[in-house]
Amino acid sequence: MQPSTSPRDLVRDLLKRTAVALKQGEVPFALCGGYAAWVRGAPEPDHDADFLVPAAEAERAAKALADAGLEVVDPAEDWLLKVVRDDVFVDVLWRTCGRPTEIDLVERAEVLPVLSVQMPVLDPTDILVTKLMALDEHYCDFSRMLPVARALREQVDWAQVARDVAANDFAVVFLQLLARLDIVAADQVSR
Repeated sequence: MQPSTSPRDLVRDLLKRTAVALKQGEVPFALCGGYAAWVRGAPEPDHDADFLVPAAEAERAAKALADAGLEVVDPAEDWLLKVVRDDVFVDVLWRTCGRPTEIDLVERAEVLPVLSVQMPVLDPTDILVTKLMALDEHYCDFSRMLPVARALREQVDWAQVARDVAANDFAVVFLQLLARLDIVAADQVSR
């Protein structure tokens, strides 16, 4: 790593290289997670970047990334792979919250410029749903979620979020917190 290159710059570069490789391999994908929220106005994440591919395209995604000369690591988890370079990584996921990623989630993404590369970015409602559904007793950090929800609040279909996360008590409590803080109207997040 060059002294003048920050870890954030390295993640940004790897994010772009990963997107270009997936595009060139004609693999359907969408930027998701913290960087998808950042593109839509949330604070920039301070760690990795994430992409979703449909579960049926996982092997093709791995091949496209390797064919582009990127280092692909197959971790112990059976729902993602990692693209690694200069001590940073990008996750390519084909399952979220234990469920296979379906093509419709990726198809709802909007193509936007991300660091000068045109790429599909997950819909704001889907960003919130996937982030909220990841909350559980082992990971329940509302402090990371609050700035994202606040930044995206006018872009999100909150009634849809409430319906989609209704089975996750941690997510439901977070929506109640948003209402109590007047970030969203209570009637938008009540079932």
